[in-house]
Formats: sequence, structure tokens, C-alpha cells
Amino acid sequence: MFVTDIRKEFYEVVAHQRVALLVAADIDALCACKILQALFHCDQVQYTLVPVTGWQDLGTAFLEHKEQFRYFVLINCGANVDLLEMLQPDDDSIFFICDTHRPVDVVNVYNDSQIKLLIKQDDDLAVPTYDDIFRDEDEEGGDSGNESDEGSEPSGKRRRYDEVRVEQNQIERQRAKREWEGRRREILFDYEQYEYHGTSAAMMFFELAWVLTKDTKDMLWWAIIGLTDQWVHDKITHMKYVTDIATMQRNVSRHNHRNEDEENSLSIDCMRISFEYDLRLTLYQHWSLYESICNSCYTSCSFKLWTLNGQKKLQEFLADMGLPLKQVRQKFHSMDMTIKENLREVIEESSNKYGMKDIRIQTFGVHFGFKNRFLASDMVHACAALLESPEKDDSDNFITALDSLSRSNIDRLHAGIDLAKKKLIAIQQTVASCICTNLIMSQGPFLYCYLMEGTPDVKLFSKPAALTLLCKYLLKAFVHSTRNKRCKLLPLIMAAPKDVEKGTMIVLGIPPESETSDKKNFFGRAFEKAAESTSSRTLHDHFDTSIIELKTEDRSKFLDSLITLLS
Repeated sequence: MFVTDIRKEFYEVVAHQRVALLVAADIDALCACKILQALFHCDQVQYTLVPVTGWQDLGTAFLEHKEQFRYFVLINCGANVDLLEMLQPDDDSIFFICDTHRPVDVVNVYNDSQIKLLIKQDDDLAVPTYDDIFRDEDEEGGDSGNESDEGSEPSGKRRRYDEVRVEQNQIERQRAKREWEGRRREILFDYEQYEYHGTSAAMMFFELAWVLTKDTKDMLWWAIIGLTDQWVHDKITHMKYVTDIATMQRNVSRHNHRNEDEENSLSIDCMRISFEYDLRLTLYQHWSLYESICNSCYTSCSFKLWTLNGQKKLQEFLADMGLPLKQVRQKFHSMDMTIKENLREVIEESSNKYGMKDIRIQTFGVHFGFKNRFLASDMVHACAALLESPEKDDSDNFITALDSLSRSNIDRLHAGIDLAKKKLIAIQQTVASCICTNLIMSQGPFLYCYLMEGTPDVKLFSKPAALTLLCKYLLKAFVHSTRNKRCKLLPLIMAAPKDVEKGTMIVLGIPPESETSDKKNFFGRAFEKAAESTSSRTLHDHFDTSIIELKTEDRSKFLDSLITLLS
């Protein structure tokens, strides 16, 4: 059931209870969790935080906590499956689900008692109506033809006539039922065919904080990071991003206006959020400009930096801007102030000449005190790198990433930025080697790329978010480099070793690359069908259905089935 009044139907219900927070391992969920934690601290609500990385984790976490807790809040997990069927909870357990995954399972939508969905109704949900998918079975036995109770026994002819009529009625009902079931299957197939993402969970909880008049600048910044995570990881359309940015901009203006009169607005630990029209150069303020251009997806693909021509073009671009190489190759904060002052304008002017018309993007920046300045995308990259650090286990990474979002933990954030740089360099090098060695093959209805065991940084790409980023970067680079027009319109399936000892690999699919793409992904359903028809040993454990684990031995039959299915 959709919650219409988030304050009354959610917050006031859990405010005097003990709550279990089950939080998925993605940046938007972390930000939503931070906002909710801050609200719970305000009202002294007792809660237990449990990170969950997949469906198995979620099931285990629920079993461990179902005795102590009645109320469960699920962040970025749980909406796109029949949760009650999966968890088999007691009748008094209540689940509040704030999840960006779409489509929302229809059973969750129409369950009034135990499932409460904290999901924006104005998202393009297109949920089928109740009567189209649920039907009462109590009409089966009706109408048994018991009409003649006048005391006299019905004649043989009459009895036969009644039996024939009952039989005809039954046949009629069965036909109507078959037609309804056929229609239901079609409606559900159309509804569940594509996976996509809705409004950021962090934005939903910020809205709650605003309704409660408890919103702070920190919460606003977390909501902005949650939205930026959806843009960085290409989960929402450009139109949706711009619309949500405008909403956040209004909140930023309101907060800045509210704090204008405060005396501490220039104190050493103050926080200033500002709307920026900044460059699409990843981490450039914490790196050298040269390295940022080389390792940002947008510029690297535009110049085709994996070719010699691309390298020449980059040198020409730098010359066109009139920036000395010495300045470009040193850390950004060490560059001359005279160059930094109008750097954005200079880069934008030269970018237009080189066909990069979208080099600037609407975003937000933050100042912590006088020294530390970060863009929202810097925070996303740093936090994602900490969340999937190969050096620690998942729960340690979760806590580290969560801590890095607090402005009291700037050191952790800087460590995350250093990890993010290594990750971006690894992605750039892997993309270059895949393109130069023609590792991307056209399999008919889709492109396919497999990272072999022994490839540099292959351990890094056994993690879902890192592999997704690589996959999107690789498809963009391929589209820029191929001359085959048909291949430019194809989706990409990418596979990498997951666990060599167990003989498993991680497989993910992304939709075709295009600026106007609706970001809807059909691979989740296709993977399920292909695994089913070939009896491939797969694990569909990730909250994104388009990411699965597969036994390496079953790879070829699984791919063959996919080709047949999608042709």
C-alpha cells in the first residue's frame, strides 16, 4: 500500500517503537539512512542498523531480528519482489519500504495491512488496476441449478435439461477465466518487463524531515548526494535529474536565506552549499586537470584517448585553451589563481570547438569551513570507492562509507577520494585494453565482453557498482569508436570472474547507449528466462535484477539461450 501522508502514516507510527533499519549497499541508501538516523536521534527513537547486500542477506537479517522487532524499514530494497512471500513474516510485522527500484511488485502495492510503500506517487509507476490482476474465486461453485423446490420431484427430462445448463455455465465460466488469465499474464508481462529507477530515497526522507520542520543543511547535502549518485551511476534520465535538481535548488536557496542572519555563517566549522554549473571532469579539484580529463568518461570518450590520434587531439585541446602543461599536470589546488579564476569558461569555450557541448552540468558544491570544498559527484565517487574497497569485508566497508558522509570525518573522505582515483584509472585502462584488443563482440541482439581471469584489477570489477561503471564507460567508448551503425544501437552484457575457487562469475546487462535513453533495462527478465530454459546454475541475489552470478561452466549455454531469446 502506498503511504500518502509520510508523517502521520510512517514517522508518528515508528516514533515510539524499536525499529530495524535494513539498508542496501548503495550511496543513495546510505544518504537516506543518514537522514533517518539524524531524525531518530532528534526524537530518541531506538533503532538497529543492518546493512544488506542482497536478497539472501535480507532474509537472514529478517530471521535474526523478527523476534525483537515489529517494525522494519527497508531502504532501497524489497519493493520489486513479493516481500511477504519471500520472508514469510508473522501477521503483526509491518514493513515500511522506501525503494527506488521499479517496477514495484503488485502484491506489495495492494497489501493494506503489512506493506507500507514510502514511494512518490507522481513517479511514472503505471501499476495495473486491482481487478485486472486479482480475482475472487468464490464464484466457482455458485449457480448449481437448484431451482425446483416445489415439493414434487423434477421429471427426468427436466433433470437432464438442468444438468446440460449447469455444464454450459461451467464451460462459459472456465472460458471467461482462461481469457482473464491470458489478459492478466499480458498486463503483468508489460508491467514487469523493464527495470528502472524512481525518485532517490534520500530525497524522500529529506522531504519527511522538511515536513517535520527538522531539516538541516547536513540532511540537505545528503539528499543532494543521493540524487547525484543516481546521475553518476546512470540510473535516471537526464530530464528526471534536471527536474530533481530544481527541487533541491529551491531547498538550498531556502536554507541559505534562512542562515543569512546567523552570526556564525563564516565560522571555521560552517557549511555552505551552493548551486554550481560545473565541469563534467571527475574529481578535478582533488587531482590534476590533465589526469581528470584523461580519466573522465565524457572527455576520454569524446577524444578517444585510447588512440594516438586521441592523445594528439588532447594536446591540441590543451594548447587551444592556452594553459601551460606545467600548470595542467600539477595538483589543482596548486595551480595559479589567475588560471583557476576563469578556468570553467576557458574549458567550456574550447570544448565547444571540439564537439563537447555538454561539458558543464548542473550540480551542487559544499564548503566545510574555509579549506575543504567538494562537489556532490566527488562525494559519490569517494563513498562508492570506500563501499566496494577490496581490502575489507562488506560490513566494514558499509560503516566506513557511512562515516565518510559526515563532515567530522574529512580524513575518511580524502581516503575515499584517493581510492576513487585508483578505481577510475583502472576503469580507463581496462576500457582502453578492451577496445584495442577487440574484446567486445557482437552476439547478434547484444554486445558481449568478458574480462578474463588475470586481467589487471579484475578483483575490483567483481563488485557490482564498479563493474556497472566500467560497463557504461565501455559501451560509451565502443559507440564512439565503432563505425558499425547497427552496433551503436545494441545493449551490452559484461561478465567478470567473481570467485575463482567456487567457479562463479558476475554478469550484468545495460541498455543501449543514447542521450535520450529512458534507462529502462530488460535484462533482468531475460536472464531469468535464459537460466530457466537451460537449467544454468545462477544466483539472482542482487537487488538490481540485471546483475546475476553464474557458474563459469554454464556460460556458453546461458549466452546461447539469451541470443535465441532476444533475437
